Amino acid sequence: MEYYYITYGFAFIAFIITLVANIFVNTSFKKYSKVANKKDITGAESARIILEKNGLKDIYVVETKGNLTDHYDPSRKVIRLSTNVYDKRSISAVAIAAHECGHAIQDKDGYGPMRVRSSLVPIVNVSSYAGYIVLIIGIIFQSINLIWAGIILEMAILVFQLITLPVEIDASKRALDKINEYNLLSSEENPKAKTVLGAAALTYVAGVLASMLEIMRLVILYSSKRK
Repeated sequence: MEYYYITYGFAFIAFIITLVANIFVNTSFKKYSKVANKKDITGAESARIILEKNGLKDIYVVETKGNLTDHYDPSRKVIRLSTNVYDKRSISAVAIAAHECGHAIQDKDGYGPMRVRSSLVPIVNVSSYAGYIVLIIGIIFQSINLIWAGIILEMAILVFQLITLPVEIDASKRALDKINEYNLLSSEENPKAKTVLGAAALTYVAGVLASMLEIMRLVILYSSKRK
């Protein structure tokens, strides 16, 4: 019975970690979304400045729907910025746009972890869905072998997240460097941009910890069943 308490504890801790990280990133983003930057530039404008100064004029910057849905698409060479970033003149908008430009610069430089992550995307997409299906089938038919196969497939998500973490941290570092180098924000605003990017990075750390706890929970639960 103690195994169940331990596994429920892991699930609860993972939930709290994810919840706190999401609250922190949303709070930080919203706080500095309300603060106009002194240079009076939008997220899209700051992105264009960074891209052009780094020889990336061929990369499009477009608007996309949603909240914090900003991302760089390496296959299409497009930076997609959410509405709250694309045409807003806030500190958060410049910080997030610069972060996505950091990914574009990584792509140009052939940054190793990013290449590995990109190559793993199709594998992870398949294994994550397959893992859940195999796990559910194993539980339904009470097959420990299928359950373990599902757990192993789910571990691909953790590997992907572990590779993603340095990619995101490096992109934020590049973003802050470019913001500084091109004077996109004032010296008083730079620490606020760093806070926004730090909060965003925390969500990836939380994702790794939550995945680790979930896998540990499954391993402990079904190890006890095998015994």
